[in-house]
Amino acid sequence: MSDLGRLEDLPPQYIEDLRKLNIVPLWPSLRAVLPPGKPRPNTQPTFWSYEALRPHLLRAGELTPMEKAERRVLVLANPGHGLDHMKASPAIYLGMQLLLPGEWAPSHRHTPNAVRMVVEGAGAWTTVEGEKCPMSRGDLILTPTGLWHEHGHDGNEPVVWLDVLDLPVVYYLEASYAIEGRRQTVQPGRGDRAYARGGLLPTPVFARNSKPYPMLRYPWADARAALEALAADQPALPMVQLTYVNPETGGDALNILGFHALMLRPGESLALPARSPASVFHVIEGGADVQIGDQRFTLAEADTCCAPGYTPLTLTNRRAGQPSFLFVADEGPLHRKLGVYEERPPA
Repeated sequence: MSDLGRLEDLPPQYIEDLRKLNIVPLWPSLRAVLPPGKPRPNTQPTFWSYEALRPHLLRAGELTPMEKAERRVLVLANPGHGLDHMKASPAIYLGMQLLLPGEWAPSHRHTPNAVRMVVEGAGAWTTVEGEKCPMSRGDLILTPTGLWHEHGHDGNEPVVWLDVLDLPVVYYLEASYAIEGRRQTVQPGRGDRAYARGGLLPTPVFARNSKPYPMLRYPWADARAALEALAADQPALPMVQLTYVNPETGGDALNILGFHALMLRPGESLALPARSPASVFHVIEGGADVQIGDQRFTLAEADTCCAPGYTPLTLTNRRAGQPSFLFVADEGPLHRKLGVYEERPPA
């Protein structure tokens, strides 16, 4: 593509006259918004060590009581976007949230969708629209857009979970807000029990379940067992990964971000194509080496990293004799809805 004219090539008075009319010339900035060949992401490959982060999160628990925090979170920010922008990628926000024994994080609802991936501890719960969801390590809990949710802790040790929200894109659309509410009354019924087996749905005797999100808790015990069964049943499968879906529709669990459980076989090295959406990898069990372009990170249990789009990835299990298990979040659903999803094979 040929070089285009620069802003400084234009007479200053001409530029000033345009700006007074809220007008700017396109051609000096055209290559910035439409770069040749492929995008130039601001998202940088970034790694967050849980071992390094955890003491600061516990210190936050000492420094800031819940009534002054509402949600006690340390944001995992990508330096490529500027730390103050509080995002891991263009559409993904990440945060490590702490709940101490006896605490209650008040009920509220907001426009961004959120999920909680439980990192450590036991005894906490999240109530979503009256459905109480126990929180155990590796569980995925949905708090979809517009639904009331609160967190409580009946145990005796700190509980930490990874928040994943589509906040950056909802904020960019100027559609982000929250409403505070009162403590919820727990109602009978749990989606993770009603939809506990793949291929089996509750029979709609009177009417199909009208809830847009019928399953809010995805237990790790079930996801892990499903991954192991898939690996045993199809040993030649190039990638042992499952997607968290809406059990009624088969579509993505939420409507902007995608969520997956990935098993790396003992000693396995998995080369992935360069995909347009950015991705986040979080180790539930084991450890992995993650090669993102020319950068390499070593992830232990509970560590997290982010990979920009259009970048080839290689995931390697650091355990030669046991599988490792990762939680994956990506921008795939959004890219597919917008019609910009791409996969590029290795060069």
